[in-house]
Amino acid sequence: MKTVRICLWSGPRNISTAMMRSFENRADCEVWDEPFYGYYLDRTGLNHPGREAVLELWPTDPKKIAARCGGSAPDGSPLFFQKHMCQHMLDEVDLTWTARCRHIFLIRDPADVAASFNATLGEVRPEDLGAVRQHALYEVIAANTGKQWPVIEGADVLADPRGMLTALCAALDIPFDEAMLTWPEGRRASDGPWAPHWYNRVEASTGFEAPAPSGHPRPATLRDVIEACLPAYQALRAHKLSAA
Repeated sequence: MKTVRICLWSGPRNISTAMMRSFENRADCEVWDEPFYGYYLDRTGLNHPGREAVLELWPTDPKKIAARCGGSAPDGSPLFFQKHMCQHMLDEVDLTWTARCRHIFLIRDPADVAASFNATLGEVRPEDLGAVRQHALYEVIAANTGKQWPVIEGADVLADPRGMLTALCAALDIPFDEAMLTWPEGRRASDGPWAPHWYNRVEASTGFEAPAPSGHPRPATLRDVIEACLPAYQALRAHKLSAA
């Protein structure tokens, strides 16, 4: 059976895990949560929550990770959904495997991302938000595949899950599945070992929640970070997919 590999490219503090839940709730799909996170922590030395567990349980060899990303779903399902964080893709990672995949670029206003990230970790650099890297990945993957892939905004999905997911599935050339709209609450075996630190809200969810204004403060110290990310976000936003 031919595998359709779908890569979601996101920055942190977006609805990427909810998107993973949505695809995993399809009977025909398996998921892989942030394949390159272990590699990223190993190479950068960053002290993220759950670092030791990630390094113990997640692969760190980028060549082996890439080979698995470009291969079949572990249990042979027709769809193999991979949730990737753009900031994890350091310059040394070979991206030729992405030519064998279909792609989604999930964006969010960097002001909201920076405020949320700052509230969680207390320190933010432009590279932590992944926006500049996301735009670079979009250009590389478009060149690798010869195709412009769908860009979706998290707030749009939350505002109209059915419409956006229908349009997204059409853009990926896969059938829309009603099961993508809701899922059982709780943790998944497929969740990465960092889930206890980051996934409390999504574990309590049973579907896409209506968008709400960010409650996180935006201190002046974030201004330079936001401005560094804004051009990349705006460039991707120009390609944004509309609801069906």
